[in-house]
Amino acid sequence: MIIYSYAYRMSELPEITMKLMRLPEVTAKTGLGRSAIYERIAEGTFPKPVSLGGRAVAWVSDEVEAWIMARIEERDAV
Repeated sequence: MIIYSYAYRMSELPEITMKLMRLPEVTAKTGLGRSAIYERIAEGTFPKPVSLGGRAVAWVSDEVEAWIMARIEERDAV
């Protein structure tokens, strides 16, 4: 088995803007309540959360942002 090791300087690391958002941040960002978020997840119309272990979950910020942008695009397409 070969294991590769990479050494990076901080200036060489790609800028990462993605982060994990817990439920209170998702509800504040989307304007949806907890029940509405979980209903949309069940329908397949909202991003699924990522397990953090145990019962803790979070959402990928980029996926939530993309969902918001899709709502805006739907509005503007009409």
